[in-house]
Amino acid sequence: MISKSQFDKEIELIIINAIREDVGDGDHSSMACIPKTAKGKAKLLVKDDGVIAGVEFAKQVFAYVDKQLTVKTLIEDGSKVKYGDIVFYVEGASQSILKAERIVLNAMQRMSAIATKTKTFVDLLEGTKTKILDTRKTTPGIRALEKWAVKIGGGENHRFALYDMIMLKDNHIDFAGGISKAIDLTKQYLKDSKKDLKIIVEARNLEEIEEILKNKGVYRILIDNFNFKDTRKAVQLIGKQCLTESSGGINEHTIRQYAECGVDYISSGALTHSVYNMDLSLKAV
Repeated sequence: MISKSQFDKEIELIIINAIREDVGDGDHSSMACIPKTAKGKAKLLVKDDGVIAGVEFAKQVFAYVDKQLTVKTLIEDGSKVKYGDIVFYVEGASQSILKAERIVLNAMQRMSAIATKTKTFVDLLEGTKTKILDTRKTTPGIRALEKWAVKIGGGENHRFALYDMIMLKDNHIDFAGGISKAIDLTKQYLKDSKKDLKIIVEARNLEEIEEILKNKGVYRILIDNFNFKDTRKAVQLIGKQCLTESSGGINEHTIRQYAECGVDYISSGALTHSVYNMDLSLKAV
């Protein structure tokens, strides 16, 4: 996984790019009718039910726009919220509040939706050993925010990107000429490049799992698009030789049954690619 310093840099880049995209050479609507010296106060109002996420990100945005803005937090990231709740107040230069408004709302609405969906999956797994993972199926440019939201919702992050973990999927295996060959080439590559990266290998059937197990150095086996019966067989085959992960169209209706097959992890792209933004607004007070 990426380091905290790398993650913090990703967040900073997201803020910089968001300001560039949304503000450009100035918020002329505000500059046209609000004096530069005018002070104001606004509240983050919840107009939905779910799990709030992005409060700490909002603070970073406000600080980037204007270090003189002050935020009074009433509800922390990861808390359940309902319609009418006030998450925080922000106070300071009116122009600065308005400059940051849309970036804060866009981010928090999406992050809260992801955190809410993740918490739903986490609750469905309660009582099992299985943990929910996100994927790389994220919105280009804001992956760090979306993965942050998964953590806030109680899930765990899979690899951040292509560079921090090896994941040999069906296409890698087919292009390399087979499972064992792909694993051998990967281990040699890691040795030659002096990289210490964990190796995950995808299996499409029980025969492929048997072949993967003949190779040492595999951290986790991805049991992809298996039915419940074969997933249980796969878990029994693998035992304690490495970790297990189920994936492939798993949803709220099937996640519990896959967990009860005994897998260590379930990964779901739906956490980040199939959510509806939480309704939030920033209102002057």
